[in-house]
Amino acid sequence: MTPPCPAPDTPSLTALADQCVQCGLCLPVCPTYGMEALEAESPRGRIALIKAWETGTAAPTPSGEAHLDACLGCRHCETVCPAGVRYGDLLAGARVRQRARRPASAGQRMTEWLTAHPRAMTALLTTYRIVWPLLPARARPLPRPPAPPETPCPRATEADATATLFTGCVARGYDASLHAALHRLGGAIGLRIVVPDDQGCCGSLHAHAGDAGRAEKLTARNRAAFAGQRTVLSLASGCHEALADGLRGQCEVRDALDVVAERAARLRFANRAERVALHLPCTQRNLVRSVGALHALLARVPGLEIVPLDAGFGCCGAAGTQMLSDPGRAARFRQPLLDQLAASGATRLLSANTGCRLHLANGTALPVQHPLEFLAECLA
Repeated sequence: MTPPCPAPDTPSLTALADQCVQCGLCLPVCPTYGMEALEAESPRGRIALIKAWETGTAAPTPSGEAHLDACLGCRHCETVCPAGVRYGDLLAGARVRQRARRPASAGQRMTEWLTAHPRAMTALLTTYRIVWPLLPARARPLPRPPAPPETPCPRATEADATATLFTGCVARGYDASLHAALHRLGGAIGLRIVVPDDQGCCGSLHAHAGDAGRAEKLTARNRAAFAGQRTVLSLASGCHEALADGLRGQCEVRDALDVVAERAARLRFANRAERVALHLPCTQRNLVRSVGALHALLARVPGLEIVPLDAGFGCCGAAGTQMLSDPGRAARFRQPLLDQLAASGATRLLSANTGCRLHLANGTALPVQHPLEFLAECLA
C-alpha cells in the first residue's frame, strides 16, 4: 500500500502541482534543462509527470522515474516562479511516493545508514584517509579526509555558551579545521560556542531520497540534542533548511556567516594580496540567503581579489548523494566550474556548503575551503 504523502495537514501533491501555471519561466534557470534541453528535465515537465502519476492519468515508467531522479533539488525554479509553486515540497513528496514504488539502491541505503550513525561514519572516513593513497582514482568518490587537528577545538561550558554549533554527519570527518576557525572567529567577536556531542545528521539527505521516516527520527534526535538552546549555528547551507524546519519553535537556526557578519566591526584582518575564487551554492542563494553577509565579510579583507565562479548550468552537480550515485553526470555539471577555476588564476576556492566543497575538491588540486575558515586565516 502506498503511504499518504504529504502529511494530512499539508496540501496534497495534486494541489501543489495545480499551483503551476505552466508558464515556463523556470526553464532558463533549471540546470538539468540547461544541460539536456528536454521538457521532462525541467521543473514544469516534472510537475506534469508528478500530477499525472498522482491523478492516475499516466502510470510511472522507468524513463519518468529517471527524470525525477535527475532533479538536483537546487530550487532555482522557486526564485522565479510567479505563482509561488512550492517545488521543494512537491519534489520531496513525490520522492516519498517513488521510494514506495521502487526501493532505494543498496548504495543509497548504505549512505543513509552511515550519515545516520556519525560514529560509524567517522570510523569509515578514518579508514578511508589511511587507504586513500593506495586506491585507484575510480575508487576515490570523495577527497582524502584531513588529519585530525593536533589541538581540539576549545569548548565553552553550557553555562557560558551563547550559541551552539551544528556539526552534522560527514562534516565531522572533513571540517575539524573549519570548526576550529569558527571558534577563533567567535573569540574575536565575543561569541562563545558549545558543541553538543549527541547531535546527528539533519536528515536532509534522507528526505531528498524519499525516506521521510528516517528524516523525522533524525529531527527528533536533534531536537533532544539542542533542547534548552536559543541559537544554533549552521555551517552547511545544504543542511540549513532541514535543521531550521526541525528545530522550529524550539530555537533559532542561523547561518554562521550572518552571525559573524553582524559583529564584523570587531574583526581586524591582515592584508591579503591574493586572488580567490568564490562559489555560491544553490542552497545558499535560494534558501539560506547569506550571500550578502558573505560578500560583506570578504570585502573587509584588504588586498583580497574575489573571482566569481559561476560558469556552466547554475549548479555544481553534487546534489546530496548524486555525486556518489551518478558521478559521471555530476562531473558534467562540475566541469565548467573547474575550467573557469583553472583559467581564473585563483589560488583557492571558497564555498559555503559541505557537499559542494567535497565535489569540487575532488576535481582540483587547489585548496577548497569554507569562507569562514579562510577568514580566520586572515585575522590580524
